[in-house]
Formats: sequence, structure tokens, C-alpha cells
Amino acid sequence: MKTFMARSEDFEKKWFLIDGEGKTVGRLSSKIARILRGKEKAQFTPHADIGDFVIVVNADKLKFTGNKLEDKRYYWHTGHPGGIRSIAAEDLSKKKPREILKKAVWGMLPKNRWQKKLITRLKIYTGNEHPHAPQKPESLEV
Repeated sequence: MKTFMARSEDFEKKWFLIDGEGKTVGRLSSKIARILRGKEKAQFTPHADIGDFVIVVNADKLKFTGNKLEDKRYYWHTGHPGGIRSIAAEDLSKKKPREILKKAVWGMLPKNRWQKKLITRLKIYTGNEHPHAPQKPESLEV
């Protein structure tokens, strides 16, 4: 009996639609990361790209548990001396509500060459509308 090895060419990419209204950021992002990577499929193989596309609508209505909305901070560095910058999750959700979910999913993807490729399959929209109707996405309850 031979060991089965999935190949990227053997799988057709599916599209999933997730409504983010009232969902917790961490739980939703871990589910999205698993779908993007393909771990939800029985044929998962770490070296094969068998993940699917994910569309998230109502990303502006996501919630945090506890005091994370006020206490959580996102940091980055400008590259100059003393260039550390930060923004609270509450302020980021007002300025760029899509970035919160994108950063959460980005941190849950593998830290290798797949990370950039997988994050491009994540489509996040703040409203209820999305331009991916021709792909016929399946609604997914998280």
C-alpha cells in the first residue's frame, strides 16, 4: 500500500463566505487560517497547497472578549531610531476595521513562503456586499 501524497494540481479551490457580525476575532481567525491552509480537508498534506478562498463580510462588526478592545495594542517600527509606534485596537477598528482580522489571521499562518500566498486568498469587506458572487461562495457558519 502506497502512502497518499496530495498535490496542488489535484484539488479545485472552493470559495467560502463567512459573516463576521458578532463573532470573536480570535476564534474566527483561527478557523479562517485552517481553511486557507487546507487543514479542514481529509487529504491535508503540509507541503501541498490545497487550501481554499475565504470571503469575510461585516468585518467592522467583529468583537473582542474582555477588555482587549481598550488594552490590546498593535506595534510596528518605522525603521528609524526611536521609531516604535503603536495603536490601540479600539482606534484601529475605527480607522481600518479590516486590518484587525487580517493581522490576526496573518499571525496564525505558517511563518514560511506560504504565508504571503495564503493571505492573498483572504478577502475582507466591512459591509454586507462583496464582488465575488460569480465564484458562487458557500456560506459557512463559524
